[in-house]
Amino acid sequence: MSDIVSYVESKAQKAKEASRVLASLSSKKKDEALLAMADALLDGAQEILAANEQDVACAKEKGISGALLDRLMLTLQRINDMAIGLREVAMLPDPVGEIEQMWKRPNGLEIGRMRVPLGVIGIIYEARPNVTVDAAGLCLKSGNAVLLRGSGEALESNKAITQVITQGALSSGIPEGAVGLIEEPSRAGVQAMLRLDRYIDVLIPRGGAGLIRTVMENATVPVIATGVGNCHIYVDRVANEKQAVEIILNAKTQRPGVCNAVETLLVHQDIAPRFLSELARRLGDAGVEVRGCNRAVEIVPTWHPATEEDWDTEYLDLILAVKVVEGFEQAVDHITVHGTQHSECIITQDYSLARRFLHEVDAAAVYVNASTRFTDGGQFGLGAEMGISTQKLHARGPMGLRELTTVKYIILGEGQIR
Repeated sequence: MSDIVSYVESKAQKAKEASRVLASLSSKKKDEALLAMADALLDGAQEILAANEQDVACAKEKGISGALLDRLMLTLQRINDMAIGLREVAMLPDPVGEIEQMWKRPNGLEIGRMRVPLGVIGIIYEARPNVTVDAAGLCLKSGNAVLLRGSGEALESNKAITQVITQGALSSGIPEGAVGLIEEPSRAGVQAMLRLDRYIDVLIPRGGAGLIRTVMENATVPVIATGVGNCHIYVDRVANEKQAVEIILNAKTQRPGVCNAVETLLVHQDIAPRFLSELARRLGDAGVEVRGCNRAVEIVPTWHPATEEDWDTEYLDLILAVKVVEGFEQAVDHITVHGTQHSECIITQDYSLARRFLHEVDAAAVYVNASTRFTDGGQFGLGAEMGISTQKLHARGPMGLRELTTVKYIILGEGQIR
């Protein structure tokens, strides 16, 4: 155990040393490194795919489900997408050094707020090797060092990716330790990270509810929680029903194993018999298992009866909970009780009701007539993102470059004393 703690601490210490250099690097230097990392990814694609094959084979032996397996699996196209993501981050404005506001006091002091890096960011994440690249790119651009700890299921993939992008970064003058990977898959490695507030400035957990809860309950390092996505779509009485079907199918089936996929569908009772009958056919064709309330099962008898647990479940799979509601107020009440403040949607042609939904639903992203699958840094124009924050302090929603910085006050004087 002591060896593991020492190993993690040495990695964190190197990251801290690197962060001091990164904080003062020019935007040009950081962008050159990001482009070199993108090129290195493509050059090392076969090496990365070979490592990923090992991880996938082990995951299949353990019986990991299809949706989670999809999150783990890499393809040449996904590696290319990661490289594109790095290039897109290089093109984004650099928030570091930006002076947000200046004002002058009666005594002549000029006071302002300047954006600065957070320092060392620790990322603890599950079974998504692309996070390794996204996190490294965003942290580097925002002047932060990053200490990565992926899941054991993706260990070989993460090692190969980190080695490749680190070589690209070093070739551009980025200091050693700027991108660090904890290669210790045991829980002891995570526990060590949680208490290294001497070196790590903030932790960001990305994964299921269990991981996030463990980090928040045990960390002495400040935590930005990326929340569970129990996302809802409410289909109103005056919805465009054809449009609603397509939005629901996209939100559930386009990539079911992600946090912005819809998990619960709420349907106004006035249109439920007609709408659910049509939707059932489309969901069946897409291989979606439905768990419905009593009224929903009466309409579509082939559906499974839902339990109370279903309303609180993030399935991350081709499973959808369906509830018939009396109207807008009951839908919003259900979301308030069972939602996780991630992404919520209303489908309606009623403008005033849409406005009420935007104001009354408490979530990081609130949609009118669009799929919840857009809650994503890239789709919002922020470039790659570190995760979706569902908390309210410092950062909320997709965390891009600006959310990975903080501010310091700068004061310009001419000899003033108090």
